Amino acid sequence: MGSSVSATCGVEGSASRGRSVEGLSESIIEKVKRHPCYSEEAHHFFARMHVAVAPACNIQCKYCNRKYDCMNESRPGVTSELLTPEEATQKVLAVGSVIRNTTVVGIAGPGDPLANPRQTFRTFELIRQAAPDMKLCLSTNGLALPDHVDTIRELGIDHVTITINAVDPEVGQHIYRYVTWQGKLLRGIEAARLLLERQMEGMRELVKAGILIKVNSVLIPGVNDVHMADISAEVRKRGAFLHNIMPLIIADGSDFQKEGRRAALPEDVAAAQERSGAGDRLMRHCRQCRADAVGLLGEDRSSEFTKEKFRQMSAQYDPEQRKKLHMELDRRIEKMSAARRAAAANLRISKTDGFLPFRVAVSTSGGNKVNLHFGHTKEFQIYEVSPTGLKFLTARKVGNYCSGIETCGEGEGRIDEIARMIADCRYVLCTRIGPGPKSALEEMGIQVVTGYGPVEQELFRLADLHAQDQVGIEA
Repeated sequence: MGSSVSATCGVEGSASRGRSVEGLSESIIEKVKRHPCYSEEAHHFFARMHVAVAPACNIQCKYCNRKYDCMNESRPGVTSELLTPEEATQKVLAVGSVIRNTTVVGIAGPGDPLANPRQTFRTFELIRQAAPDMKLCLSTNGLALPDHVDTIRELGIDHVTITINAVDPEVGQHIYRYVTWQGKLLRGIEAARLLLERQMEGMRELVKAGILIKVNSVLIPGVNDVHMADISAEVRKRGAFLHNIMPLIIADGSDFQKEGRRAALPEDVAAAQERSGAGDRLMRHCRQCRADAVGLLGEDRSSEFTKEKFRQMSAQYDPEQRKKLHMELDRRIEKMSAARRAAAANLRISKTDGFLPFRVAVSTSGGNKVNLHFGHTKEFQIYEVSPTGLKFLTARKVGNYCSGIETCGEGEGRIDEIARMIADCRYVLCTRIGPGPKSALEEMGIQVVTGYGPVEQELFRLADLHAQDQVGIEA
């Protein structure tokens, strides 16, 4: 299994139906193997969608300012349209019939789903009836979570994400402007303490119910960056399956923007991940999705399924055809995993002191393949190569260097920005690259290797070239 799946989870204990060689029960493997957020391997092949039915929120984070009308803004809490439960169900059927590798439906806002329990649970009820093969997910800040665990379990929602940005109220008071609780507006350390208590209570009840928990934490430089290791240790101790450390995105008009705080950089997240000690209990492939995201992680096809468009669609939702495709994708994932294991067993890497771990920025449009020209790359997947094998670290979005023949020269001003985003990488791996950007990267100490094919295959080839000091060779 991928790095996001190979973690040991404590939610089932003696109730598990046997253990896999990876240390996971078979039932948990079934829950996560087609879930793109819980399995790094699955996210190359299986898609997710969010339905925006929950506008209200019961807390105000200082980094947040929800908008409902910006298609070009990609961050949590943003959507272009609000849906009724009935409209959301219609959209699920439309997406599931067109993007048949969609396996997960989540409600993640644009407010907090549990601050809108009627709309949220009615939506899940309708989706469960209309599309029973979809996995159901819920994302929440956790304030109202303890009150709804029974309903979550009864509806078959077996994946819940909780955003926990502090496990110390002294830290939390600097992150939340206020918390609304039982008709009262709480501020400062009182608000942070109550929120934390409710989050921990909710986690405890979810674990008892056998529901998988992913914890999202927004890394805020100067506020909770050093504290992130404490968060990771605490949530894992309490049964979280995964911990996802996300870089702060500061919304226009938010308190943090007014305070002049800076967004988190890739190196901030990398340092926090390293300090967390969480290993393969970390989610590294998060894309911080919008509340109406549709498609594979890293892509957004929500514009294809606006109200105006999906209302005109005649959805042909065929569970049997979907099942056949999903089984075929399972086989492709297993084939990919087998090839990765075989390549690792035959890895010809020099294990002398001179071979240090190094990082590679991979140009890919998905499908676990090196398949993009450098100039068309909108996202680099970052891997670490070492004598012990490969490790996926994270994905980083960049503004593509070249957007077409007419504008290709305009990329010259963006190469510095792209290089900064991948400055910790020794190599770029892409299908092709122009002489200008190649020269600019090499001047910055980043070497370019070209190739095409499965990511693992190309990375192992690069490792051999690296060991042989033949990195200049192009495929």
